[in-house]
Amino acid sequence: MEKFWQAKLEISKENIIYNINKIKEFIGPKVDVMPIIKDNGYKTNLNDRIDILKACMVKIVGVAILDEAISMRNLGFKEEIFILNQIYKEDIEHVAKYNITVGVGATSFLKELGKNSKYNFKIHIEIDTGMGRTGIKANQIEEFIQEAKKYPNIQIEGIYTHFSCSDDDCDFTKIQILKFNEAYEKAKNLGIEFKYVHCCNSAGIFNFSEAHFNLVRPGIILYGYYPAEDIKQKVEVRPAIKLKSKISFLKDVDKGTTISYGKRYITDKKSKIATVQLGYADGIRRSLSNKGYVVVNGKRAPIVGTVCMDCFMVDVTDIPDVDVQDEVYLWDNEIVTVEDIANIYDTINYEVISTISERVVREYI
Repeated sequence: MEKFWQAKLEISKENIIYNINKIKEFIGPKVDVMPIIKDNGYKTNLNDRIDILKACMVKIVGVAILDEAISMRNLGFKEEIFILNQIYKEDIEHVAKYNITVGVGATSFLKELGKNSKYNFKIHIEIDTGMGRTGIKANQIEEFIQEAKKYPNIQIEGIYTHFSCSDDDCDFTKIQILKFNEAYEKAKNLGIEFKYVHCCNSAGIFNFSEAHFNLVRPGIILYGYYPAEDIKQKVEVRPAIKLKSKISFLKDVDKGTTISYGKRYITDKKSKIATVQLGYADGIRRSLSNKGYVVVNGKRAPIVGTVCMDCFMVDVTDIPDVDVQDEVYLWDNEIVTVEDIANIYDTINYEVISTISERVVREYI
């Protein structure tokens, strides 16, 4: 369905390809890349752009939920799809139907797969090395594999773990790597030959090369944003996402004019106020009210008044030649960055990007 809303995520295909190639350059030819494209590519609709994945010769992708995997199959994606999160038993039949690989971190779920003997399943064993979220403990690996061997319809293809703080706690991450290696070695001693062994997220890739094994899982770095400031010294990636809209209304107001809900902004001089089509229904938090800045005609302009559901207001008094239909960037990655917004939100760049609503048009350039 054609969309007419002026708010758009502008996504650079060229930059995403560049970033994947920079990751490949860093890890070397013996390690493969599993792009993490959960939440439809961190809200970029990358899951729908099979052409980009093909251009990067991607052999396997990682998603979070079954719906994402099925959607990609229906679009014609023929390479491997791995669901990082253990699915529900009600979804087992669909995993087999669409030839999807699943992460398994509980013996009880392994048994559910085994009971469905008319289907074949490919799994990766998840080891909990310190995330405390999902996965079996390293010392349970032998018991888990012995159970898996009871079911000829289950093929163990991989083993993996999740780093919880590879961006800021080197010592703890090294402990996680040791625990993972313990489980990995025990599994190999039981005769398991893994197709995929993977631990590293975006920060792990650049901070812990000893844990690359034969597959890495870049997420935020694919899209040109860093999981931590120090990673900038190790790789240069290009931001691939900009959020923009247009001025829908301009008005000249007198000193003392109240702007938006709650009268939280009152002009201190004659001012020119622009209304922009973008609001909290699009994922723009009200915490930007009277704090955030946008980019208009290459210049920074302050957000004034309370952010509304479908729009917000900007003071463009000091910007010459402003007119209705002029583009406004909430972030352009130069004058205003995703990190600038994240700091106001008191959150991380991941959340800023992944909470942009579906009504915002996705525009690949």
